[in-house]
Amino acid sequence: MTARHSPLSLWHAIQDLPDFRRLVWVRLLTQFSDGLFQAGLAGALLFNPEREAEPWAIAGAFAVLFLPYSAIGPFAGALLDRWDRRMVLIGANLIRVLLVALVGIELALGADDVVLLLGALVVNGVTRFVTSGLSAALPHVVPRDQVATMNSVATAVGASATFIGANFMLMLRAVFGAGDLGSATVIFLVIVPATAAAWVASGFPGDRLGPDDSVRAVHGSAFYAVATGWLHGARTIVGTPSVFDALIGLAAHRMVFGVNTLLVLVLVRNTESLFAGIGAAALFLACTGIGSFLGTVSTPALLRRFGRGRTLGMALGGAVVLQLIASGLYIPILLAAAFGLGMAGQVIKLCADVGMQTDVDDALRGHVFAVQDSLFWVTFTGAMAVGAAFITHAHWLAFSGAVIYLIGLIVHMTRTLWPSPPDSGSLPTQPNQPDPEGQPRDLDR
Repeated sequence: MTARHSPLSLWHAIQDLPDFRRLVWVRLLTQFSDGLFQAGLAGALLFNPEREAEPWAIAGAFAVLFLPYSAIGPFAGALLDRWDRRMVLIGANLIRVLLVALVGIELALGADDVVLLLGALVVNGVTRFVTSGLSAALPHVVPRDQVATMNSVATAVGASATFIGANFMLMLRAVFGAGDLGSATVIFLVIVPATAAAWVASGFPGDRLGPDDSVRAVHGSAFYAVATGWLHGARTIVGTPSVFDALIGLAAHRMVFGVNTLLVLVLVRNTESLFAGIGAAALFLACTGIGSFLGTVSTPALLRRFGRGRTLGMALGGAVVLQLIASGLYIPILLAAAFGLGMAGQVIKLCADVGMQTDVDDALRGHVFAVQDSLFWVTFTGAMAVGAAFITHAHWLAFSGAVIYLIGLIVHMTRTLWPSPPDSGSLPTQPNQPDPEGQPRDLDR
């Protein structure tokens, strides 16, 4: 490791970026509260002795939670390129506080699953709006040549916060109980970090986080910008080859992750072995989280050494092998595969993030991150729904995941061999203009 990229130099670089540190704190608090909320909700609905859930119910719950906002998110994402992103982070987190309180009240009163899910989907939508805003704002608080490294730092902190929040729920569950009232108490505690996130975001100067006005900005009324949000976001992605290629890989990973999540939840709920119940689900989450963390910290070095295109190809190739090994559904092997796939998936996602943060104009970056967020969850929930229909063929279902990864790899390799030229949706760069971390632009392909 060179001195420039040593942990000590990274620490000094972070110390020189006070607004980046503040943005990371907002992400940490937001994602800790989200991890606590999601785990608390899962405990209340899936591992609650007062409620029961079957495979179709599990898939349905995820669909209700994530699909509605996935349809409207890219429209709402247009607002990230019109509104002051600082005010978005403040206002949206305060709205989360109110909505979380309502879900907690519903749970304490023993409301039906459908009512809880409807409340939770609104909370989830606002949270996703916040995280898209955080990603779009990052290039405003770090130099361009540090975007890849600092994005990995922010992602590592956020992922760790989500993981800690989810596992903190287990401690609270042991104290307050697994029933509706205990679960409601866990949900109410989400209010604390969500409020803190809004307070920290208020410390940014006005307009510090963008958006910038440029020739590519979507002009006209707010209604027009929102109504055409999907169109502008999708068109920008298709016209930016480095982003489009990475999102193909991300879609493949999320489909497989949806299938694997369903398989794991069904396995731990229907086995009499040591690997059963919410503790086993937490163990799988831990393995995936550790792998994801390792993927986060290793991605900057991989990008410097191989470039985005090759790094993405290696991650997809490794995922094919891991998914094949896991298709036997032997739980100890599944745990190891969860670690490896967590790492591969995070590398794939960070390749997409860096592309969107460096190759897309700031005036359209919110649009693109919102479309990516929708793709992230539509592929996940769609694959889970299909998986629920074929859950009796679990081994073949797991094997199909390897096929999906392989298709993603083939598409990526094909587009690498026969690349499409970028159009006006991407930044005007020269062929050998340095990429983040000093890599020539041609290594992105």
